[in-house]
Amino acid sequence: MSDERSFTVTGLDLSGYMVKDGPRAIAFYRDVLGMEPTRVYPDGMGAEYEFADGTTFGLWHGGEMMPWRPSNGVLFAVDDLAAATAAVKARGSKILLEHESPVCFMAMIEDSEGNSVVLHKRKS
Repeated sequence: MSDERSFTVTGLDLSGYMVKDGPRAIAFYRDVLGMEPTRVYPDGMGAEYEFADGTTFGLWHGGEMMPWRPSNGVLFAVDDLAAATAAVKARGSKILLEHESPVCFMAMIEDSEGNSVVLHKRKS
């Protein structure tokens, strides 16, 4: 029996990655990307980062319930991609891929857990 009630997806409340080592991942996002968590979970289980536009990114160590798997797909908006790539290189991260599309510029790095992270700048 199908449910015919309609609904609308109105936005994205939270996106994030599972991590193998919560404290190590939190340190990476702080030390390499300059992101300070707005919430840190007890026992190194993860953190959340709320941005000025209201979106939230999270890191979680799910243990047996939600095991870690490498992920990709998070694109962090930056105000200056050249400055961002220079900063992450200076902080010890390697740029894996740089790409320009008709609508944006991107630089891909890998976090401490093996997840792909894209620094992203939309074209005006």
